[in-house]
Amino acid sequence: VHGGSGSPQHSRRMIIPVDGLAVYFPYPHIYPEQLQYMNHLKKSIDARGHCMLEMPTGTGKTITALSLITSYQLAHPDCGKLVYCTRTVPEMEKVLEELKLLLEYRSKEGVKENILAVGLSSRKNMCIHPKVKENVSDNTDRSRSLVDAKCRNLTASWVREAARSDPNVELCDFFETFDKCGTDVVLPRGVYTLDDLRKYGFAKTWCPYFLARHMIQVANVIVYNYQYLLDPKISKLISRNLDKECIVVFDEAHNIDNICLESLSVNINNNILEGCQRNVAALTNKVQRMRQQDASRLNEEYQRLVRGLQESGAIRGGEDILANPVLPQNMLQEAVPGNIRKAEHFISFLRRLVDFMTKRHAAMRTVESETPLSFLKRANEGSQLERKALQFASDRLSSLIRTLEITDVDEFIPLSLLADVASLGSSYTKGFVVIGEPYNPRYPDNPDPISQLTCLDASIAIKPVFDNFRSVVITSGTLSPIDFYPRILNFKPVTIASLAVSLQRDCICPLIVTRGSDQLPISSTFKERQDIGVKRNYGYLLLELSATVPDGLVGFFTSYLYMEEVIKTWNEMGILQKVMQQKLLFIETPDVVETSLALDNYKRACDCGRGAVFLSVARGKVAEGIDFDRHYGRCVVLFGVPYQYTESRILKARLEYLLENFQIQESDFLSFDAMRQATQCLGRVMRSKSDYGVMVLADRRYAHNDKRKKLPEWIGKFLRPGYVNLSTETAVDTAQSFLRKMSQPIDTDLASAALWSAEDVIAAVKRENPNALLGTRWDSDPNKRQKVESSQPSNVPAGFTL
Repeated sequence: VHGGSGSPQHSRRMIIPVDGLAVYFPYPHIYPEQLQYMNHLKKSIDARGHCMLEMPTGTGKTITALSLITSYQLAHPDCGKLVYCTRTVPEMEKVLEELKLLLEYRSKEGVKENILAVGLSSRKNMCIHPKVKENVSDNTDRSRSLVDAKCRNLTASWVREAARSDPNVELCDFFETFDKCGTDVVLPRGVYTLDDLRKYGFAKTWCPYFLARHMIQVANVIVYNYQYLLDPKISKLISRNLDKECIVVFDEAHNIDNICLESLSVNINNNILEGCQRNVAALTNKVQRMRQQDASRLNEEYQRLVRGLQESGAIRGGEDILANPVLPQNMLQEAVPGNIRKAEHFISFLRRLVDFMTKRHAAMRTVESETPLSFLKRANEGSQLERKALQFASDRLSSLIRTLEITDVDEFIPLSLLADVASLGSSYTKGFVVIGEPYNPRYPDNPDPISQLTCLDASIAIKPVFDNFRSVVITSGTLSPIDFYPRILNFKPVTIASLAVSLQRDCICPLIVTRGSDQLPISSTFKERQDIGVKRNYGYLLLELSATVPDGLVGFFTSYLYMEEVIKTWNEMGILQKVMQQKLLFIETPDVVETSLALDNYKRACDCGRGAVFLSVARGKVAEGIDFDRHYGRCVVLFGVPYQYTESRILKARLEYLLENFQIQESDFLSFDAMRQATQCLGRVMRSKSDYGVMVLADRRYAHNDKRKKLPEWIGKFLRPGYVNLSTETAVDTAQSFLRKMSQPIDTDLASAALWSAEDVIAAVKRENPNALLGTRWDSDPNKRQKVESSQPSNVPAGFTL
C-alpha cells in the first residue's frame, strides 16, 4: 500500500488541514510523517522556494506529494503545472496510477475535476505503428535508436513534402491524422498513463508520442524522466515552454548530481573518430549532390544562419534531433560565424576538427588533463579552429542535417558527439575538464586512446531548473547526509528535512560487524582487502547468516573486481559449497540479460521456500532499481564501504574542483558519496511499513562516529549501542532473536497507533496551535463554520474551507 493503511475507502472522509489548506487524501488513515512531509512541502511552495525532503520508502512519498500539490493547485488557480520527474518508466506509471486514485476520491467528494495529467516517454515506449515497432522488443539504446530512426523516416517534414508528389512514399497514418487535426487535437480531462495514451491514440488514429508532447502545453500534471529537464539537448525540445509558476518534483533523487554531470559529459574514442570521418565524407557527397540538384535550399539555409540560430532551429514533424547541448540564450540571437555559414566551409571546418582529435589521440602516450581554455588554445594553434565557430558547431550541424533532409540521423551520432565536445568545451571555461587516457582501464595492455570532456559541476545542468521554476522539490528515501546536496548543487533550499518513520514495531535491525569469528578486524580498505583472513571472515559471516535467515539474503560488494576476488577465494576454501547447502546462490554480472535471468530465478527460489543468496555490487543496476521486499530480502549485507575508485582521473578532477570552488574537503565528499550508496543498498529490503529485515554493515569503519552520523534518521534511530562493534557470532545471534520476534503476529493496538484518522490530524493541529482552525470547516463553533462554508467556491463541496 503506497499511503496510509489498507485500500482506499471513500466512505470515510480524509480532507485534512495542512497549514490552512484543505488536502484531499485518498486513504482512510495517514501516517504522522506524511503529515509532516505535507507541512514542509506547503511552506516551501508558499515561500516560492526549493526544498529537500527525505522520507523512507514505503511511507507514501508519492501520494503525499500528489495530494498536497494538487490540492494546492485547486485552492490557488494561479499555481502552475506540476512537473513530476522519475528515473524509470515503472516509477512513472506508478505516479500516474496514484494520481488516478486521488482524483477518483476527489470526484466522489464532489470536486468538479478539471485536471489533465499525461506521461511522456520515448518513441519506443509510446509508438503504435506496427512497422516501426516490428522486431523491437528489448530495452537497449540500440532498439530505442532504431525506433527513432524508423519514426523519422515516416514523419520528417521533407519526407511528407516528397509524398505529395510521389504516392509511393510511405508516411505514418497516425502522425498524418494527428497533424491534420492541428489545434483541434484535444485530450479529454483525466489521467493518462502510457498505456492509456497508446489505446486512445489507436482509437483516434493519432500518434501517442506527438499527442503527449502537444498536450504538455495544456496539461496540469506532467510526468516524465529526469532527462527531459536536466539534459539540455532534450529539455530544449520538450520543456522549453513550461512557465515559471510550475512546481517541479524530482523523485528518488539521491543520485541527481551524477545525472547532472552525465548529461553534460561526452567521451570520444577511436571508434567514434572513425565514424566521424565516415560522417564527414557522407556529408560532403550529400552537399555536392544538393548543390547540383537544388542549390536554393542551401542558399536559403545560409540566409537563415545570417539572421541567427533562433530561426534556423525550428522543429517540424519528427526531425527533433541533434539539438545543441547548451548555448547561452544571447547566442541564439547571434548570426552564425561567417566561416561556417556555407555548407562546404562548415564541412571543411568539421574535417579539421576530426583531424585535430585524431592527431591528439595518435600522439597520446600518458594521461593528459587540461582545462577547456588550454584545449581551445591547442585546437586554434594546431588546426586554426576558432572558439566562436566551435561554440556553434552543434547547432550548425543540426541545421545542415535538416537542410540535407537526412532521416537516418543515428548514422551521424559520432559526428554529433564531437560537435557537442566542441560546443560545450568552448562555451564553458569553468566547471569542465578535458582528460585524455591512452589506455582503456579495462584493458590496460592495449592502446585505446579516449578523450573525455567531463563536467565537474552538477549545478551547471540543474541551475536553469532552479532559476526557471517557482519551486523545485528534491525528494528520496535515501538522501542522507542531506545537508551535502545544497552545497554540491549550489542552491539555497527553503526547507531541509529528514523525517523519521513511525513503525508499528521495531522492524529494522541494523548491525555493525567489525570483527570476524577469529576476532580479527574486517574491512575492505585497500590495504586489508587482499588479506586472506578478511575474505575468510566475510565468507563465514555469509555462511552463518544463510543458515539463520529465512528466504532471501542479499549481499553487496564495493566493486565487480572485489566481488570476483572474494568469491574465488570462498570457492577455494569450500565456503561456497557450504553456503549452497543452505540456499541457492546467484550473482550479478555486468551483462543485463544474465542479471535479469539470475534475479528471476532468485525470486523463484524464494517463492518455493528453498531460499537464496543474491550477491551484487553497490552502484550497480540491482542496487539502484531492484526491490527485495517481503521474503525476497530478509537480510542485506554490505561487504565493505562502497567508496568510489579514488585513482579515477575524473574523480580526482572533481574533488579538486569541489575543494577550490565549494570548499568541500576530499574526505568529506568521498564519505558522503559512500554512505549514500550504502544507504541505497540497505533500503532495498525495506519497501513498506509491514516489511522487516536485518541490515548488516560489515566493516570496522561503520563503527566510526562520522559514518554512523551519515545514516538516515529512519535507520539511525534503530542503531542501538548494543548493535555496534559486533563480532560474527554476536551479530548472528542478534539477527536470529530479531527474526524470531518478527515472525510473531502484529499487535493490532500497536498497528493502529501508527495510523491517524482525520480526527487525529485535527486534534494534533489543535494541540500545536489551539487557534489554528478558528473560522474554518474544522472549527467546533457551528456559527463560524457556517459562515465559512457559505463563502466556498462552487466547485468545492460544503464542509471545509480552502
